[in-house]
Amino acid sequence: MAGPANTEVLRDAVIYLAAAAVVVPLATRLKLGSVLGYLGAGALIGPMALGLVRTQETVASLAEFGIVLLLFVIGLELKPARLWAMRRDIFGLGTLQVLVCGLALWGAFVLTTSLTWQAALVLGLALSLSSTALVVGLLKERGELSTPLGERAFAILLLQDIAIVPLLIVVAAFSRVPNPDAPEGLTLVLSSLAAIVGLALVGRYVLNPLFRLIALVGNREVFVIAALLTVMGASFLMASFGLSMALGAFIAGVMLADSPYRHEVEADIEPFRGLLLGLFFISVGMGLDFSVLLTSPLLVLILVATLMATKFLLIALLGRLFGTGWAQSWRLGLHLAQGGEFAFVLFGAAVAGLLITQSAASLFGAVVTLSMVATLVLLALVRRFVPADADRDGVRDDLEGPAGAPPGTVIVIGYGRFGQIVTQMLHARGVEVVLIDRKPDQIDLSRQFGWRVYYGDGLRPEVLRAAGAENARLVIVTTGGGAWDPALLEPVRMAFPHLKFIVRVHDRLHAMRMIAAGQEHVVRELFWSAVEMGRMVLRELGTADEIIEQIVEEYVRRDGERLALQVASGDLMAGQDRMFRPGHDWRPESPETSLGEIPSEAPAK
Repeated sequence: MAGPANTEVLRDAVIYLAAAAVVVPLATRLKLGSVLGYLGAGALIGPMALGLVRTQETVASLAEFGIVLLLFVIGLELKPARLWAMRRDIFGLGTLQVLVCGLALWGAFVLTTSLTWQAALVLGLALSLSSTALVVGLLKERGELSTPLGERAFAILLLQDIAIVPLLIVVAAFSRVPNPDAPEGLTLVLSSLAAIVGLALVGRYVLNPLFRLIALVGNREVFVIAALLTVMGASFLMASFGLSMALGAFIAGVMLADSPYRHEVEADIEPFRGLLLGLFFISVGMGLDFSVLLTSPLLVLILVATLMATKFLLIALLGRLFGTGWAQSWRLGLHLAQGGEFAFVLFGAAVAGLLITQSAASLFGAVVTLSMVATLVLLALVRRFVPADADRDGVRDDLEGPAGAPPGTVIVIGYGRFGQIVTQMLHARGVEVVLIDRKPDQIDLSRQFGWRVYYGDGLRPEVLRAAGAENARLVIVTTGGGAWDPALLEPVRMAFPHLKFIVRVHDRLHAMRMIAAGQEHVVRELFWSAVEMGRMVLRELGTADEIIEQIVEEYVRRDGERLALQVASGDLMAGQDRMFRPGHDWRPESPETSLGEIPSEAPAK
């Protein structure tokens, strides 16, 4: 017979759930967001308030897996090719953010406090890190993770997760009680790189066959076990080398992003992710030291304001330096202005190395927690008082979004010169079309002609969903403005797998990239207009219409073969033998028409 139940554990579990069940809906009702609700619930039941739960260590160690699972799910949505396309933001913008913000805060601490320059540098670098759990959770909750803002914010946060190893090396180098058993910095870096490469290889060559085997068994419980084993195993490997557990889970997720099983894995992980991430924020709220707030409230507020103002301004300027518009740069700075959960790790290492006192760690821990709360409040105020989409450059608040659009068979993204021609041909057939565009001037001009065009970024899943994508059959992307990244289509493809996409591309290179990324139907924006001009010129030169059409057909066929060879090889110079060159006098009856095809009958001698 089983022994008596551990009522203390059950009591704590009931308190956690009850606090979340009461405070989180209240915060959501007030439009402050669920994260602020979890933080408030933790502060309410923690040892510094009602004292219903005396210790947070046990729950904090469990709740950390909420971040791990969150990063794993994010990794599932980022294919390696897309991650490689973000390398400039990750290693360029991300590295600059940590260094510039860390050094600016270091200078502020050196000038205004009695801290040694070593302790000030450690604190500055620790506070330069932002909260991955907070920011990514908010972006994912609002459907903004796949937007340019979301991708840029995530790139910075990913670099911060990677930076935890060199930052711990910096703390160890300054430590006044160095650990003789600790590995040298170079050894730690090399072993960490080896762990990352090893995990990537395991993910590529082991995980997919493993999930294929489990899928053949057909047991759902075993599939859930395998998904959790993947996350925990990757996290354990990274933690063994002193790396972030979340980084290991993220790499495992990226390695499964191309897998046919990724949607099933994500569905199995999602319930655990939501529960543990909420638990994480409760543990952060429980750790808020109210004694620091009561004894030095002005100092804490000054530090919070200094931290957030410094990071807000510097990150916004860095975002602008990397090509982001001013409005989006300010939003980027606001999202990343807070301190992060990894700062607590560096504070602990600094206390162990006798660089700062425990009271200083408590002070800055309170600063980090309050900066998270302040970020949530500021973002909530922005959402409440700034009209939807008014934070975008040049956007007015009188533009109608697609939420009220009647259902349509086809959604057209971009209603410029190209989109207008396509749309009129669809109207000629009686097809119902929903029109979306991002340019207010174009929308105003279309109104004058009686066209109802809705404002929005049609490459965002939530905008397409509002436009009725679940019931549509086709999406036509006619936006111009250069060779945009094919990865922008991936989120909407994932959200609406039943939709077919027909895409206008900028030029031949853009077409090659788009086809290589899996887009079947592409139309080069100048291709058919150039072909039509060729028709006109041949007609003016006296060529018979029948011959003109045969020449066009032959050229289009050759060009298609050449494009297929270029996509397959990745070489723009491939397929040159398919091109018409000076000296050609092509005739429809010429054997050259078949491009090497063996004639059915030998030519007469």
